[in-house]
Amino acid sequence: MKSVLGDIENGKYLYSLIIREIIMKYSLSIRYTLGCILLTLIFIISTHSQEKIRLTFEQIFKNAEPKPIQSLPNITGWADDDHYLEMKKKDGDDKQILYSVDVKTGVEVLYRDLEQFKSIVDSGIILERSSSNTESFDRLIYEKENDLYFLDTKKKEFKRLTDNSVEEKNPTLSPDGKYVAFTREHNLFTIDLETGKETQRTTDGSDVVYNGWAAWLYYEEILGRSSRYKAFWWSPNGKQIAFYRFDETKVPIFPLYNSEGQHGFLENTRYPKAGDPNPEVRLGIVSVNDSKITWNDFNEKDDQYFGEPFWTPDGKQLVTQWMNRQQDTLILYSINLESGKKKIVYIEHQKSWIDWFERIDFLKDGKSFLIKSDKSGWTHLYHYSMDGKLVRQITDGEWSVSNILFVDERNEIIYFTAKKEASISTDFYRISFTGKGLKRLTFGNYTHSINLSPKGKYFITTYSNISTPSRMAIYDSRGKLAKELSNSKTEEFEKYKIAKAELFCVPIADGFNLPVSLTLPTDFDQNKRYPVLINIYGGPNSATVSNSWGGLRWQWLAMEGIIQVSIDHRGSGHFGKEGAALMHRCLGKWEMNDYIEVVKWLRNKPFIDSTKICITGGSYGGFVACLALTYGADYFTHGLALFSVTDFKLYDSHYTERYMDTPAENSEGYKNASAMNFVDRYKGVLRIVHGTMDDNVHMQNSIQLVNALEDAKKHFEFMLYPGERHGWGGTKATHLRNDNYRFYYRYLLEKEFPEELFK
Repeated sequence: MKSVLGDIENGKYLYSLIIREIIMKYSLSIRYTLGCILLTLIFIISTHSQEKIRLTFEQIFKNAEPKPIQSLPNITGWADDDHYLEMKKKDGDDKQILYSVDVKTGVEVLYRDLEQFKSIVDSGIILERSSSNTESFDRLIYEKENDLYFLDTKKKEFKRLTDNSVEEKNPTLSPDGKYVAFTREHNLFTIDLETGKETQRTTDGSDVVYNGWAAWLYYEEILGRSSRYKAFWWSPNGKQIAFYRFDETKVPIFPLYNSEGQHGFLENTRYPKAGDPNPEVRLGIVSVNDSKITWNDFNEKDDQYFGEPFWTPDGKQLVTQWMNRQQDTLILYSINLESGKKKIVYIEHQKSWIDWFERIDFLKDGKSFLIKSDKSGWTHLYHYSMDGKLVRQITDGEWSVSNILFVDERNEIIYFTAKKEASISTDFYRISFTGKGLKRLTFGNYTHSINLSPKGKYFITTYSNISTPSRMAIYDSRGKLAKELSNSKTEEFEKYKIAKAELFCVPIADGFNLPVSLTLPTDFDQNKRYPVLINIYGGPNSATVSNSWGGLRWQWLAMEGIIQVSIDHRGSGHFGKEGAALMHRCLGKWEMNDYIEVVKWLRNKPFIDSTKICITGGSYGGFVACLALTYGADYFTHGLALFSVTDFKLYDSHYTERYMDTPAENSEGYKNASAMNFVDRYKGVLRIVHGTMDDNVHMQNSIQLVNALEDAKKHFEFMLYPGERHGWGGTKATHLRNDNYRFYYRYLLEKEFPEELFK
């Protein structure tokens, strides 16, 4: 099986170079097995190093001087294929200015000077913070106090578009810049920017019917949080708008209690839990010229899901994604814009589940398209004709494509990122439409993040590995260095004691070699015993272990004497869809099995204090932490569970049923995935943390676990964050961080928490 680690970077510990020489002599499969076994030994003995300085609290948490790590340039994108865009502070001014920088010469030119229009815009408008703009920035839309404003930079005109007390949401310019579309009170509107005329495109919006505004389930699980509930899409020619209409009449209400004020109040959310009725959905296409709505011929009463639709580049076809409630069949339909009739373009069925397409690359000939799918067991690129016939599978092998970044149709080349060299790192590649000429464009034993120029002439890579802080450079499409941009590691870096993480894998009995990253204490002494802190997430296809620089966040606890560990299980993505699909109908089973196996392996090491094995995570990671302290209580002694799912019957239908089917179809699977069913095993110390207004993972989850623990007469800790949602920032985030550290000091380090530093 493909190695998850790939080659080995020079490490801190004795024998690493010897191991490297040995395993490089063997074939890939043998290298993998040897590497996983031998790497378990590499951190036992440390090499001597020159005396270095310890980092301070202020350097780690407040970025204080002298800085061992500095920020990389703020590069926001590309002006064209030869000029990248960089946001910089103007000399003597804290204001950020956007510059166009020539790749070859380095000459910087002011790219966009919106400040010149400051005198004509209303006060309170921040010119760089437009809600929507044309590509050339000649037309921009702004929001202020629930109303919309329009700036025309060519005509140097600024005007107010709306004047009412109701908020306009998700204002979006048409591609030709002639109209702005938005929703108001769950109806879809447009404004003609030349005449200022407002047109209401739908009329039946209500507290349960939404036009162009997503139901919560679609916002969270299908369209994504970045959509900001937007559920409408302009055609490329600006003549039509596709939108979803949601009817949540049958979706159960879940009340969130807000304790503010004298009496408090309820916030009611339509939230379908596993097995509940889902929103009914219709797909409409409205003509901008006459407001005619063409409804597509799906039966809205069917138990089904719809994904994000995609317009073809010429605007003549709309292709939408459809899935059954079981989420094991996905169909792409081409929609007739005049009649609304649908035609099948593509069908995929899997025994476990299918994920939505995040993009579809339609080729300009209008006859075919490119997608990526994991139907083979690994995610690869496919070329299909518009009549549903496979033209070619373009990539293949026991590795996964991450994302298509650019399709060069003229030269028939696809540029994409993938985890081919190792599943713990990302690289950049090119390949022809024929599947030939695969070439890696990035380099070294690093994880690369790519910013590609519009036509693929250059790419900017931000790269690092587990022991090397991030660097940034520009390369051309052949993979040749064009320009070094920056190194986040300063000259000060080498003066400090940096606890470097190591990557290795733990082989378990049924043949999986589980990826692990481990950071030893800064002043590690193999003759001492140290507590362990395991940070996890654990969801399907959601890896935690990565060959990338983790910043300085690990350093404080390393200096204080805690071993920090991350573990990935068989379903985390390192073993492709083949591995992830093992989690179908049994969430929690393989996570616990694999994490316990690694903990067993750790407990056999003489420097591990087996009485202090702490696990922490949030959301799905909280679910795992709760199971670890109940089901896995013989191995995990302490836990911090943040905004956790404690029983999947309490979570939303789309996410839960994708992996578990409904409670009626899989009662045993749901039973085994509930921490409440294992409280009789609980014997450590678990701290449960939740925000009272969490609209994603309801506090109901934590309350039901608290209730079960109380009934079982178990000791635990519980912390509430009033008014907070699913994760939070500001002063409450600082409070949570400090309280977590208090937990570590009390139970793992058994020493006084340094209040003065953390205040």
